[in-house]
Amino acid sequence: MTDALFTRLVTWLAPVLCFTMEEAWTTRFGADESVHLQLFPPVGEDWANEALLTKWDRVRALRRVVTGALEIARRDKVIGASLEAAPTLYVEDEGDVRLFEHVSLAEIAITSGAKIVHGSAPEGAFRLNDVPGAGVVFAHAEGHKCARCWMVLPEVGSHTEHPDLCNRCTEAVG
Repeated sequence: MTDALFTRLVTWLAPVLCFTMEEAWTTRFGADESVHLQLFPPVGEDWANEALLTKWDRVRALRRVVTGALEIARRDKVIGASLEAAPTLYVEDEGDVRLFEHVSLAEIAITSGAKIVHGSAPEGAFRLNDVPGAGVVFAHAEGHKCARCWMVLPEVGSHTEHPDLCNRCTEAVG
């Protein structure tokens, strides 16, 4: 199984991470052959996980509603980047709320914050016709921009040692 995962990951990433994947490939299989001369190995039917596919299809659909609302804010010059936003996603299905129990909507949507509310979206919320039961209300992220991760967070400026960093970045740089 480890070899199957390695082969697939390295060959799939080779077009994007050319040198890194070539180095990984030659470290494992020797310099006689290049990862760039390999065909993508087929993925067996036993790798399919229908529940996981269904979950991530819905997460991606809900993300599209959020990014659609962000594009309008960007078009209207309300924001310049998605990290300036902290949208609220309204979902009518309780199952949609549970999708984000272990997944951060803010990370998925590349925003500084995000809320998920179970219930109908208010009047004027952004909706997509092909994603029923979801609506987004745009909001600006509150706080200041972190110099390291660029997220707009309220804790930026609260650390004496690193006043231009957020909590996570302050911890990362020590």
